[in-house]
Amino acid sequence: MNNLNEQITEYLAYCECRKHLDPKTLKAYRIDLKQYEFFCSGFADHTSRITVDSFITELHRQYKTKTIKRKIASLKAFFHHMVYREQLSENPFARLDIRFREAQLLPKTIPFHSIQAFLSAMYACKEQAGSEYQLHCCIRDIAVIELLFATGMRISELCSLKPSDVDLTGNNILIFGKGAKERILQVGNPEVISALNVYHEAFAEDIAACGYFFVNRLQRRLSDQSVRFMINRYAKLADISQHITPHMFRHSFATLLLEQDVDVRYIQKMLGHSSISTTEIYTHVSNTKQKDILVHRHPRNLMSVNGG
Repeated sequence: MNNLNEQITEYLAYCECRKHLDPKTLKAYRIDLKQYEFFCSGFADHTSRITVDSFITELHRQYKTKTIKRKIASLKAFFHHMVYREQLSENPFARLDIRFREAQLLPKTIPFHSIQAFLSAMYACKEQAGSEYQLHCCIRDIAVIELLFATGMRISELCSLKPSDVDLTGNNILIFGKGAKERILQVGNPEVISALNVYHEAFAEDIAACGYFFVNRLQRRLSDQSVRFMINRYAKLADISQHITPHMFRHSFATLLLEQDVDVRYIQKMLGHSSISTTEIYTHVSNTKQKDILVHRHPRNLMSVNGG
């Protein structure tokens, strides 16, 4: 088993140094592969099809579909690397049927009126700030949420923004997405642009000291968890009962653009999806547009039927 441990360590180093994978992805790989290593203690050959098949069966006993798919993908990529390094002649997954039915969960979105109420609560909080500290917090919080909704970026992408990634002259945002893929998004709304400029002016020293665009009160990078707490706070102030997460702003961004007749291929590029099939799930969520089409544009409305 020492051999497997060394192979996993070498593979994770390769993923970090050569593939430049996101720290969260590396953490998931490490967890999944260490789990496989522990499982293999009862088997003679960790590269055999029988061992891998038994492991997958065990996963199905313990986890939900989404988690199983991730763990299988981690292991499959590991064995692919071993074949690439000529440590293995054949990937054991080559002779395994790992297809299984997965329930399609539609992304949860925030209704348009709730987003409006949420933003209104933030701006009202800024107007009513009773101290310089409260005002600064509101200025930062508004910039965070406005940018999150304006671009549909992932919360991890937003918290990782460097000052050089935010061009406040051209109003462009350089985003480093999954798989080290870059994309540039234009901020077009004047209120969002104003919020970013006000924030940058108020936090210029903190940003310079921290090295990241969004900072906390300790002059450190703003964390995902801080944004979640922030969202919960303003949702309560806006009297929104729905539980809202940062990712729901991304889902709402995509869905509302679809309802404005934006081509799904443009939305794919803006979200940084490598596959159009990932983006197309939003076409199932856009109920407002669907209702408009069926109520107002259905051909039956043009028919005059006697006796009808």
